[in-house]
Amino acid sequence: MSNSGDAPPPFENPFDTATSAEERVYNTVIQTREPTTAQTVADDADCDPKTARKYLAWFAKLGVVTEHDGEPPTYERNDRYFEWRRINELASKPAAELQSQVQSLTEQIETYEQRYDADNPTEVDTLTPPGDISTETAFAELTDWQTARSELRRHEQARQLQAGDSSPPVRQ
Repeated sequence: MSNSGDAPPPFENPFDTATSAEERVYNTVIQTREPTTAQTVADDADCDPKTARKYLAWFAKLGVVTEHDGEPPTYERNDRYFEWRRINELASKPAAELQSQVQSLTEQIETYEQRYDADNPTEVDTLTPPGDISTETAFAELTDWQTARSELRRHEQARQLQAGDSSPPVRQ
């Protein structure tokens, strides 16, 4: 169909990509937060249940998903795998870049600790934040603070990995 100069361009759905069944199963399962059957994954991934089971079994062997026994078996995303992947990704960065990010995250965390007069965001009640901080601001900042703590832990683990340190990571 040709497009006249006055007509808008044809609509193209940016989410309708030609992905393989393997990619659709993978994308479905990484969004799953609770044990799910292969049939449900197949429905969500728009593929045959047999195909979903094949890829789910493969992803379980790789550690991407956890398979739970039962009738029928269920599958869920393995968060530890994705944590491991993120740490390895960080460890591939130059040491100076990692150190800079650690410093930035540490400063961000220290700012929140001073602002909220607490060592941990879980110690702060979002419904009664200190001073003139609104509930909405407190919620957003406490979420950012928790994220910064998690990222700092990952960055520290990546630094240990780079250094060849096999000791257990420091918990934040």
